[in-house]
Amino acid sequence: MYTERKPIKINEAVEAVLQFAKEGELEYVSINDSDGRILKQPIKADHDIPPFDRSPLDGFAIRSEDTVDASRETPIELEVIETVGAGAIAKRVPKQGQVIRIMTGAEMPEGTDAIVMFELTKEIERDGKTFIELKRSFKPGDNISFKAEETKTDDILVEAGRKVDPGVKALLATFGYNKVPVGKKPIIGVYATGTELLDVEEPLEPGKIRNSNSYMITSQILKAGAVPKYYGKLVDDFDRCYEAVVNALDEVDVLITTGGVSVGDFDYLPAIYEKLGANVLFNKIAMRPGSVTTVAEYKGKLLFGLSGNPSACYVGFELLTRPWVQLYLGNPKPHLQKVQGILKADFPKPNPFVRFIRSKMTIEEGKIFAEPVGLDKSGVVTSLANSDALVVLPGGTRGFKKGDVVDVLLLNGEGSSEILEK
Repeated sequence: MYTERKPIKINEAVEAVLQFAKEGELEYVSINDSDGRILKQPIKADHDIPPFDRSPLDGFAIRSEDTVDASRETPIELEVIETVGAGAIAKRVPKQGQVIRIMTGAEMPEGTDAIVMFELTKEIERDGKTFIELKRSFKPGDNISFKAEETKTDDILVEAGRKVDPGVKALLATFGYNKVPVGKKPIIGVYATGTELLDVEEPLEPGKIRNSNSYMITSQILKAGAVPKYYGKLVDDFDRCYEAVVNALDEVDVLITTGGVSVGDFDYLPAIYEKLGANVLFNKIAMRPGSVTTVAEYKGKLLFGLSGNPSACYVGFELLTRPWVQLYLGNPKPHLQKVQGILKADFPKPNPFVRFIRSKMTIEEGKIFAEPVGLDKSGVVTSLANSDALVVLPGGTRGFKKGDVVDVLLLNGEGSSEILEK
């Protein structure tokens, strides 16, 4: 089925997709299962930190007034009357000339107002008692961690939209978040198209290739934070393809098909969109690879028709599907992070459309460099395994030279709230 295609700009394509963005529901997951999830609500302190005045080091809790006259020339001696470990409370109140040995994290004993670290003392045993010698004075508050100096009850510690990492997880545990409020993961269905596709375990045959896209896409879906549901391959029969797509749409939040969106006689997806009554947002983008990427909307659900060529399929997902997933999860920075880098090799190929070059990023002497990896063809697979960035080369250019400053999209970056302006 031939369908007229008019290319639109990449930023227009992204904006068209995100018109149908929506946030998923709130769900609570165990703190043990929260890694990498995006917080749906802010994390608040349920108690002061520290919860009481405490010692931040191993030493002696003293009355600072007892040390006023201490110096190298006139050292003083103070009697040790008790030892307090972390989690314990002192049972005695020091009188003039008395101190309490204290461990890191223990609550300040009543009657004391400063901490002296072990290294500044000399211990003396005499007449069955223990004394410390001090050669300097201390002021009230020296070496004390005061109640609520780090955070107060109800302080917001982490805003909604943050991804749970080891640091955030430590806060969750500290403040009793056994159940963590996160965005529910969307379910993304995947169908592969093409009679030329073999399963991964099948031996190669003339004219056939192994189905790599499905494994790649499901991995990208997992990395983006969603749940993949692979349905297998669409058979070469229009009615059965149509029925398969309709049934899948009842079970998923988004449906991805790889292949079947070009202009060949056996590409059924345009006809399926038409029979569904789906609203085709666009069927061509002014970019390479992935210009024939198609996205349609049906009853609020998006159908991503990604290219059957691996690199084009990969780029289409990262630029279009991934932002939709991130917004669903509640991430305020859904797009790939953009930085400026220096091209490490010539790229003489003319660019009628914006070109996204699979590349490897390095930092040398504080500068970001990007070097194209492998062949720059949409059907190439090997370059994907060695890429961590996409170099963005604007359309309408005659090529670029080594040393040119270019935009670079980080595949493993922190994300961005801005759509690529190209």
